[in-house]
Amino acid sequence: MTETMTAKKIELPEGYQPSPDEEFMNPLQLEYFRRKLEDWKQDILRESAETLHNLQEDNLREPDIADRASSETDWSVELRTRDRQRKLVSKIDAALRRIHEGEYGYCEVTGEPISLRRLDARPIATMTIEAQEAHERAEKVHRDD
Repeated sequence: MTETMTAKKIELPEGYQPSPDEEFMNPLQLEYFRRKLEDWKQDILRESAETLHNLQEDNLREPDIADRASSETDWSVELRTRDRQRKLVSKIDAALRRIHEGEYGYCEVTGEPISLRRLDARPIATMTIEAQEAHERAEKVHRDD
C-alpha cells in the first residue's frame, strides 16, 4: 500500500477531514496526516531559522546591566523552546516514517487503531488514550518509589 502511495500523488478534496465512516488509514487519511506533519515540521524549522537569524543579528551588549540580564533570560527561554521543538521534529520524522512503513495510526502497545480525533489533535501520538493513561500511571508508580 505505501509503495502505491509514494508512486502517485494523492489529491485531497478541499476541506477534507478524516472521518470514522471511512476505512481506517486509507490513502486519503494517510495523505492528510502526512501533509499535517510536514506542515508542522516546516513551521518549526522556519521558526528555528528565524531564532538563529535573530541571535546572530541581536547584539547582547546592552549598556544597562538589568537590560542585559533581561535579554539573556529571554534568549535562554527561546533556546530552551527551540530545543524542545528540535525533539518534536524527531517525533514528527518518526511519525512520517510510520506513515511510509504502513504503521501509522496504530497503538504501539495494543495494535489497536488510535482515534482520528486524537491523531488530529496530536498527529505524533503512538498510543491510544487508554494505553497512554496506563503508561502514565505506571510511570507515576515508578516515580513514587
